[in-house]
Amino acid sequence: MTLRTFCIFLTILTSVISLHAQAKPLEEVNPPKFIKSIILSGTNQGDQFPVLQLGEPLSVTFDDVNGDEVDYYYKIVHCNYDWTPSNLSKAQYMRGFDNQRIINYENSFNTLQLYSNYRLTIPNSFTTLLLSGNYMLSIYNDDDELMFSRKFIVYENVVNVAAAVHRTRDLSTIDKNQLIQFEINSPNLFLRNPEREVKVAILQNYQWNRAITNIKPQYTLGSRLMYRYNTETSFPGGNEFLNFDNKEIRGGNISIARIELRDVYHNYLHTNPTRANQPYTFNPDLNGTFLINTIVGTDPSIEADYAKIHFSLNNYMKLEGSKIYVYGRFNNYALTEENQLFYNPETDLYEAEILLKQGFYNYKYVVLNSKNELEHAKISGSYFQTENDYLIIVYFRKFGEVYDSIIGIGSTNSSVIKN
Repeated sequence: MTLRTFCIFLTILTSVISLHAQAKPLEEVNPPKFIKSIILSGTNQGDQFPVLQLGEPLSVTFDDVNGDEVDYYYKIVHCNYDWTPSNLSKAQYMRGFDNQRIINYENSFNTLQLYSNYRLTIPNSFTTLLLSGNYMLSIYNDDDELMFSRKFIVYENVVNVAAAVHRTRDLSTIDKNQLIQFEINSPNLFLRNPEREVKVAILQNYQWNRAITNIKPQYTLGSRLMYRYNTETSFPGGNEFLNFDNKEIRGGNISIARIELRDVYHNYLHTNPTRANQPYTFNPDLNGTFLINTIVGTDPSIEADYAKIHFSLNNYMKLEGSKIYVYGRFNNYALTEENQLFYNPETDLYEAEILLKQGFYNYKYVVLNSKNELEHAKISGSYFQTENDYLIIVYFRKFGEVYDSIIGIGSTNSSVIKN
């Protein structure tokens, strides 16, 4: 190799390394106000957190309440463990092409609020995913403007994960937190250096914004990696989600105080009290998710109507410089002006009005304080008894590989909590 050739090679290598070092983690982008009811789901009925085994279909649906049949396109990016784009080319993780138009859509039927419902399934005749790992799905309009993006994961069943929920060992949080302990068993995969090759992410109720990452195995027993931390893998238990059900949009129920018909239906929920200083009370919930449903018609995706849901909170705590938000999977746990509650001096309540499709919804209230810190327990409280779902995702990068695969997942629930 000549000196000139070597210098060119070194320049290219340095550029590649520099680009990789500058890569930023991809974040989920929330949609404009006219995009509603975004659902990504796998094969499990009602499961809105897409955890797909390689080869299983991903279903994506959303509504455009402008109802003008705009063309939308999808793009897919494979990501590393830390959600930076991987160094793989599309041809390495995808057979076919993305950046294709979503051709399956229908307009709403017999609803006051007009909307177009879009449906996408992957794999399809254009796109098939070939590798496991983290993926980011992005939806663009005709002008190539990003409308929204959502994360999903594809895994292979190579290792087994056994997990359990315990009360935390930290006496200062023993009445509030839940501790996740687990082990990874890899009888068919030899791990040369598990501290470098294996990474995990632990999610509570499938919320990426609260994931615990960068946890290394404490020790190895044969083919098992043991994670028996006392504090590093603990989560605040939080409180059960509140809920409402308006599948009968014209009739009240236990959670809806009154109904008004204007341009669309308005459903006023019963006022919620602050629960932070109240004793824990079990309330069955869906751990933050929502289900679209209506008693009218046979296809809720186009026959469920939209209503303006009026939330109200009775709160007398001082919240100087803080903001209160309605929080749930229905808005992707977003802190936006649309989901913010504002104080109404006429009613002495914090109130919000959000346009939502008919169905069953979980929600709770969170506080963003003056330091821009999110306080989940400020209004709702936190209790070790709270029922929560936990997901453990196991990533693997073999020596010499350039991407992180997902070789197994584990799940547990705090309904059975151990001391």
